Amino acid sequence: MQEQESIKSIPSNRLQFFPIMMFAVIMGLAGLTLVYKRVSEIFYFPSFVSTIMTIITTVLFFVILYFYISKIIKYKDEVKKEFSHPIRINFFAASSISTLLLSMIYRHSIDEISQIFFIFGALLHIFFTFYTIKFWINNNLEMQHSNPAWFIPIVGNLIVPIAGKGFVSDEILYFYFSIGIFFWIILFAIILNRIIFHNQFAPKFMPTLFILIAPPAIGFISYIKLTGSLDFFAQILFNLGLFFTILVFVMYKNYINIKFFISWWAFTFPMAAITLASILMYELTHYWVYSALAYFFMIVTTIIVFLVARQTIIHMNKKEICIME
Repeated sequence: MQEQESIKSIPSNRLQFFPIMMFAVIMGLAGLTLVYKRVSEIFYFPSFVSTIMTIITTVLFFVILYFYISKIIKYKDEVKKEFSHPIRINFFAASSISTLLLSMIYRHSIDEISQIFFIFGALLHIFFTFYTIKFWINNNLEMQHSNPAWFIPIVGNLIVPIAGKGFVSDEILYFYFSIGIFFWIILFAIILNRIIFHNQFAPKFMPTLFILIAPPAIGFISYIKLTGSLDFFAQILFNLGLFFTILVFVMYKNYINIKFFISWWAFTFPMAAITLASILMYELTHYWVYSALAYFFMIVTTIIVFLVARQTIIHMNKKEICIME
């Protein structure tokens, strides 16, 4: 009887509740694709794996994009609700970051496609940056609305210099980098205050703690792209990324009993980011410890992406995704 009631509660038209958070799937898959691409360049790893992942990631990106554009056309009010929601608004930038990551994937293989992805991704992301900050200023947000997903629309600007080096002038890339690195410090202070002095995150947002890894890891790669220098500041960024990775691993008990939500994909991209940072660190220093870290993080990232993808498919088959929350 209870099972029948559960089935009845699922809306027949799932497009109406197709979440913007689905682009986090692309971030995770694209991150893993870039990991495989880099290890095939630096280590002895078969390149066909990254080729397969590139195809899967690209196809899924356009599938998700198609569904969300369809939602915009058919259910404008639902999109407006997401765009004015204090938490969900942050995930709109996952679409622009996904576009930038695809630009990075196609770099040096099909530069024309890479450049198109970059232009759209960079312009869309700076729009989400200004819109989100304006939204924060003009609305009475509460501390409970803050979580590491706040990094996505603002600190996500750190990805632009990685994708855009060689496509646009460094002056433009420094503009994006400056926004990302400045707001990382500001937002981290706010989120740390939230974590320590206020109520715990709701279970569905616990995976977003992994996002703490991404800003210093991506910031490190971005800084090296811009300066080419493994200096004191670069070392700080990498080691902070490593620290946060260890921290979220130590807190594993916070995640093991969480019910599946699409927010589980927050586990994936940050792990790919620290893996990519470790690969770059090894490339710059040739110190065996960074090679070991890169391999270890690659294995962990692969396992996490596989498990989260598997759970996503299972819950899609159960019709527990794209429902009213």
